Amino acid sequence: MKAVVMAGGEGTRLRPMTSSMPKPLLPVANRPIMEHVLRLLKRHGLSETVVTVQFLASLVKNYFGDGEELGMELTYANEEKPLGTAGSVKNAEAALKDDTFLVISGDALTDFDLTDLIAFHKEKGGLVTVCLTRVPNPLEFGITIVDEEGQVERFLEKPTWGQVFSDTVNTGIYVMEPEVFDYVQADTSVDWSGDVFPQLMKEGKPIYGYIAEGYWEDVGTHESYVKAQADVLERKVDVELDGFEISPGVWVAEGAEVHPDAVLRGPLYIGDYAKVEADVEIREHTVVGSNVVVKTGAFLHKAVVHDNVYIGQHSNLRGCVVGKNTDIMRAARIEDGAVIGDECLVGEESIIQGNVRVYPFKTIEAGAFVNTSVIWESRGQAHLFGARGVSGILNVEITPELAVRLAGAYATTLKKGSTVTTARDHSRGARALKRAVISALQASAIDVRDLENVPLPVARQQTARGSAGGIMIRTSPGVPDSVDIMFIDERGADLSQAQQRKLDRVYARQEYRRAFPGEIGDLYFPSSVFDSYTGSLLRNVDITGIADSGLKVVVDASNGSAGLVLPSLLGRLGVDALTINPGLDESRPTESADTRRAGLVRLGEIVSSARAAFGVRFDPVGERLSLVDELGRIIEDDRALLVLLDLVAAERRSGRVALPVTTTRVAEQVAAYHGTQVEWTTTSPDDLTRVGREEATIFGGDGRGGFIVPEFSSVFDGTAAFVRLIGLVARTQLTLSQIDARIPRAHVLRRDLATPWAVKGLVMRRVVEAAGERSVDTTDGVRVVEADGRWIMVLPDRAEAVTHLWAEGPDDASAQALLDEWSAVVDSAGS
Repeated sequence: MKAVVMAGGEGTRLRPMTSSMPKPLLPVANRPIMEHVLRLLKRHGLSETVVTVQFLASLVKNYFGDGEELGMELTYANEEKPLGTAGSVKNAEAALKDDTFLVISGDALTDFDLTDLIAFHKEKGGLVTVCLTRVPNPLEFGITIVDEEGQVERFLEKPTWGQVFSDTVNTGIYVMEPEVFDYVQADTSVDWSGDVFPQLMKEGKPIYGYIAEGYWEDVGTHESYVKAQADVLERKVDVELDGFEISPGVWVAEGAEVHPDAVLRGPLYIGDYAKVEADVEIREHTVVGSNVVVKTGAFLHKAVVHDNVYIGQHSNLRGCVVGKNTDIMRAARIEDGAVIGDECLVGEESIIQGNVRVYPFKTIEAGAFVNTSVIWESRGQAHLFGARGVSGILNVEITPELAVRLAGAYATTLKKGSTVTTARDHSRGARALKRAVISALQASAIDVRDLENVPLPVARQQTARGSAGGIMIRTSPGVPDSVDIMFIDERGADLSQAQQRKLDRVYARQEYRRAFPGEIGDLYFPSSVFDSYTGSLLRNVDITGIADSGLKVVVDASNGSAGLVLPSLLGRLGVDALTINPGLDESRPTESADTRRAGLVRLGEIVSSARAAFGVRFDPVGERLSLVDELGRIIEDDRALLVLLDLVAAERRSGRVALPVTTTRVAEQVAAYHGTQVEWTTTSPDDLTRVGREEATIFGGDGRGGFIVPEFSSVFDGTAAFVRLIGLVARTQLTLSQIDARIPRAHVLRRDLATPWAVKGLVMRRVVEAAGERSVDTTDGVRVVEADGRWIMVLPDRAEAVTHLWAEGPDDASAQALLDEWSAVVDSAGS
């Protein structure tokens, strides 16, 4: 005996879930509804099945194929247009005309005893047997009345309460004889209960009703969809669950990784190869799909999460449905009844109110409050570039596919046959992405010089030696699960704003150039990279006095790529150096603020006990430098900037220093004292680089460990700053603590405020209005200067829904008061 599974419905009431997925493929407990139906058929011996398909038919066919994986034999009857419940079965008549057959919906969850239903049909000898069940609310279903013999007396489709005369409803499951096809017109939309059954009853044909015991849920609404998940978890329906019940009601599938500190309150289901981190709380009736990542501190309750979803730290999901391949970023909140479609991005700290529908491929910006459905709007990412190039979570926001498209877009901005230098840090993620980048560049007629794992300053220097540009891939500083794809221009600096916009446009249009077969780019690996870098550094930076000074220094390589250049450098410097943490640690491509602090404390202890002149600690890619004085005390980054500024200005006695406008005005006093002047720049590193290239510039820095040594390079270079510092200390005969002591104390405080994208312009207008008659500097953002010299700076972040504030006063209390005052101005504009 054969079965027919009707799987052609569009499921319009379930949109946006069914906008890009046919209703029968919607997962219930991580399996498509139709798979539960097919497994039920197989249990009752109905392994030979015809599937009627119409809406997104190819997706159903691709998923189930010929049924071999289920141990079934599936064939398909495709409708060119909707034919109704009877018309779709008529469309499969050729496969069903020889014997009794069973019809069942592919989108209703049930565990009825189909064997008993078939036996009842054969016993009664009817033309059609309708499977019925009792429900508390029959308004959405067709009501059916049967007599004592089980023969149907009356049908009524979707009645009002005034028409309700029974709680026995039609489940859409039928057992039929082939003669029923005589009553169905071909290629016409025909329904069983609305057209065929009334005609059969009018002619006195035998139609019976079988009242089934067991579970049945027509998954036609969002509420019934969520209810079906809960019923499966509560074991109210007899269906198979993959995985292991590790505690009562807590099901975990194969390959899933659940941290011991995660809190699981069943019944719940965690799909195969999902990852649940520490301090996550997952509560009852939650279904987590395959390959889902749930980050630390997230909370899920009665949430249905489809496959390949990323749920960021401290997100809160309650009673919602999240479609596949969607990213929920940090601290986002999705309320009860909300539905997020496939492949959406929900930004950090955004709130999606209850019952809101977000259709597929939409972006909810960070900090947004969404209380109406997002159907047509689509705000894609405004700009690819952030403060560190193109950044994002590895294999969530930054995937190999994205890397290929980015590299293809970059190659398209260059001439065919150009050379691009590539490099990476020592992480596995960067290594994998770089290979994707290299392939895309070569396929776009670009030759590639691959430096492999080198410090970022080495990559910049090598790029500037004859390449049209470069790409460096590294782990985001302080964020171990994120990566930065950094694009470098022909001078070794970050791309300018204009170059970034050009790359943005090419990427957005997806107009990538492809090479003809004879134009595929070459790949080669330059040799002696570190010797070349070191030689150039020692030729350009003043190292006189170092060899005779007897200085002893401690160098912490932080287990990063900065350590790769030290062996060829320290010996040629002629300095007594103790190197710690020189080996590469692939598991630690970056470091948290706490780890960095602990490393500096340890460095201070070693410097003090070794009686060294000072200690330096590189960041993992050798771009930035932290200092410890001869007493083992940490010199904070903003203070280290002033110390180096004092040393350089005292020796040079003229020229300009490049500093971002967020730097303390104490720097102006230090520079002026030694006859130099400050050129204020924006906070963008490429603006510092621009000034660093100018002939009169003698020094630059950002107050966060980034230093520019213009005689060697116009970009941040930790190794160059280290060599410059050794020479300065050797010649000045002063200790770092003595230099620090002669510089006035600075009192600069900073605060970040969440600001939705839509009100950033309003915020800045309010700030200018609030400034009144006070002096205003618009070098970057808005800096308001009080009459007494105190100042506040307000700067909207270019990549996140955040506004940054800096304040400086004669003491911390004064700076704090200024910060509080202007924070209120920013908040009032954003509220």
